[in-house]
Amino acid sequence: MIIDIITIFPDMFPAVLGASIIKRAQESGRLRLMVHNLRDYTHDRHRTVDDRPYGGGPGMVMKAEPIFEAVEAIKQSCDRAKGEGVPGGARDAGHQRCQTILMSPQGERCSSALAQELAGAEHLIIICGHYEGVDERVKRALIDRAISIGDYVLTGGELPAMVLIDCLARFIPGVIGHAQATEEESFADGWLEYPQYTRPPVFRDITVPDILLSGDHERIATWRKLQSVARTLSSRPDLRATSEANGR
Repeated sequence: MIIDIITIFPDMFPAVLGASIIKRAQESGRLRLMVHNLRDYTHDRHRTVDDRPYGGGPGMVMKAEPIFEAVEAIKQSCDRAKGEGVPGGARDAGHQRCQTILMSPQGERCSSALAQELAGAEHLIIICGHYEGVDERVKRALIDRAISIGDYVLTGGELPAMVLIDCLARFIPGVIGHAQATEEESFADGWLEYPQYTRPPVFRDITVPDILLSGDHERIATWRKLQSVARTLSSRPDLRATSEANGR
């Protein structure tokens, strides 16, 4: 899978994307990440990426021109990497497999289901919004979907982009060592995950539940299900309402 990130703060990404599971995914060739500085696609000496909004109002708006040029350059580079002389229809099909995403508090909320869907894409281009947002013409002409990581506003789209990448990377085959790990975690089936314990069996007078030490896998599975239900109804009852509305 290929992910291209367009940002005005490229230095924010290496510490997160160059460590842990994401680092191993890149080293194995399962994930290729490229970070592009939006200012490289400007043409004035100040490398301007924003301007005042038409109609007045506070803040600045990200300009359309550099974003269009960045996305178009990335797609052209992708075409060249696949070989010159590819028939136009094949290029069009390749671009259909490429989704352009805007990180925006106005977008659909990120979820495990959405991340799993995106993990099946061949190529993602992620645009990190800033200031008061981006020129609406970017959304109308370039964006396949806008995504938010929650009902709050951050100073920019860089952190949300990293969250999205980390979330979807776990669903790329081979990235997580144990395939079952993504099937039994929180949100996978509309419930929060059950409590987990490891050695030692007693720590500071707090003991691991006896049933987990019993070796009776059927009883353990039942206990875990009941714990998931209790934890969800106590902490996140809204999850059940959403799951039921979706027929799960």
